[in-house]
Amino acid sequence: MLFTTEWAHPWQRTLAMYALITVSIALMVIGIYFFKFPNNFSFGGVTGFSTIVSKIPPFSAGDFTFFANTALLVIGFIFLGRVFGVKTVYASMLMSFGLSFLERVCPLSRPLTTQPLLELIFAVFLPAVGSAVLFNIGASSGGTDIIAMILKKHTSLNIGTVLFLVDAASVILAFFVFNVETGLYSLLGLMAKSLMIDGVIENINQCKCFNIVCDDPEPICDFIIHKLVRSATVYEAKGAFTHEKKAVIMTTMSRGQAVRLRNYVRAVEPTAFIMITSSSEIVGKGFLTN
Repeated sequence: MLFTTEWAHPWQRTLAMYALITVSIALMVIGIYFFKFPNNFSFGGVTGFSTIVSKIPPFSAGDFTFFANTALLVIGFIFLGRVFGVKTVYASMLMSFGLSFLERVCPLSRPLTTQPLLELIFAVFLPAVGSAVLFNIGASSGGTDIIAMILKKHTSLNIGTVLFLVDAASVILAFFVFNVETGLYSLLGLMAKSLMIDGVIENINQCKCFNIVCDDPEPICDFIIHKLVRSATVYEAKGAFTHEKKAVIMTTMSRGQAVRLRNYVRAVEPTAFIMITSSSEIVGKGFLTN
């Protein structure tokens, strides 16, 4: 529900989109640099391998992320061409520069706290929120996602399985490069990351779907169209017990609008029967367009 046809001008949609990408990458960079790198948590794509490679001089985690993302972007352009999105290039480069910048202006020699489980929560939560927002607007932070895009275009491999194996490889290496405790924390982070991303995406897109059985649909439809700036579908029905004619209004809207509609219907027609369900994916005019 981040972008709808309510945005009047293309430049407004573009500006809002890149602002969201910037904020999302900022969340990811903060989570990775301040919580993931210092604790040697090695789950998740390029930054997972960066944590391991950082223990091999002369590379730092931020520098390895920069070089790896740049190389993957070049490979992406070679194999994907114009399909390779500008949004992904922007997000990937912004993350790489952000991590390298923090390494130079705010070097960390140890974790921020003495509570690794607490830091793991932030190391999972912040990047997961950022990734979820990026996925929701059709962008990504690059890295191993580029490999997935290439494999999807040129092979019949199961992309989810391939990405999981890549992530799992960095976790397995953590057991040997660091210690069992760090490896177990990384494994926990890997499992939590995918669940968190799915949960955030569903929460972002969650809408309320209404089926309102009423006697007079006119004032309710007028409220939906002119006050909530939404549309609705009305069809005739008949009560199975009373055989009286009824109108059924079907509409979908955001959670905030749903509260207003529910209160309005209860005020103008207290006997109306209201069915409200939640949906995490609505495709069509006024909602997601792909």
